[in-house]
Amino acid sequence: MRLLFAGTPEPAVPALRALLDSPRHEVVGVLTRPDAPAGRGRRLVRSPVGALADEAGLPVLTPVKPRDPEFLEALRELAPDCVPVVAYGALVPRAALDVPAHGWVNLHFSLLPAWRGAAPVQAAIKHGDEITGATTFLLEEGLDTGPTYGVVTEAIGERDTSGDLLGRLARSGADLLVATMDGIEDGTLRAVPQPAEGVSHAPKVTVADARVDWSAPAVPLDRLIRSTTPEPGAWTEFRGARLGLGPVTPVRTGETDLKPGELRAEKKRVLVGTATVPVQLGEVRPVGKKAMPAADWARGVRIEAGESLS
Repeated sequence: MRLLFAGTPEPAVPALRALLDSPRHEVVGVLTRPDAPAGRGRRLVRSPVGALADEAGLPVLTPVKPRDPEFLEALRELAPDCVPVVAYGALVPRAALDVPAHGWVNLHFSLLPAWRGAAPVQAAIKHGDEITGATTFLLEEGLDTGPTYGVVTEAIGERDTSGDLLGRLARSGADLLVATMDGIEDGTLRAVPQPAEGVSHAPKVTVADARVDWSAPAVPLDRLIRSTTPEPGAWTEFRGARLGLGPVTPVRTGETDLKPGELRAEKKRVLVGTATVPVQLGEVRPVGKKAMPAADWARGVRIEAGESLS
């Protein structure tokens, strides 16, 4: 089939590579979000998907909105049979959905109808799910509501961050997307409506959402931090300044004499109190500095008895 691939961030790159490598399909172009300012110089940078498309010599479409008349005209001229989508990042209007004969087929990183929305991987970790996966489905104007073609499952490890889990799903999901394209072309796959039961939603995670509340129990606190690693990044405050946090480890030795947020700096570790057992800090990232082991940070700032994170 003739395919226009729609995607933007790094997790969409494995799917584009897999489709480019497929002998059965021809990727005739890429749709991605416009170049965005990045770095200290704030120069415009191509999205990861757009950069791979440039390497492959593909036409790259970067409309501000996919309802723009210029984009719709370009879409009709490319005449794709199907538009596979992975984390494109914008709502697609009906005028665009209707152009390809086989529609737009989205790869979503959850087992739909669970965790519809922008942050399914973060939600799965935060809520303590043991199994997640990826689903291909026919894109509709509703939020991740379309009928599904196929799924793959993935176990969530007890120390997985959202970055770890998303990396694995991006690879297994790429194979699923290619298999879905094959089945659609062969006529062997039919989209099946999602069940009405089991619907949950995963809205975008903001920086404010990633602030740690030390009055929470250690287990949900650990899940929150892992779910926001690496993006948008968990954080707290120390002496009035923001302190970024990497994953923590709940202490299982019965050390419960620390108040929520209270710090204890030892020779090789730094503990913080929670509503239940303390947690051991991993890496921390002071403002304007690189991430470092918590014990090194503690030696530098010379934590005093009774000091806390907030």
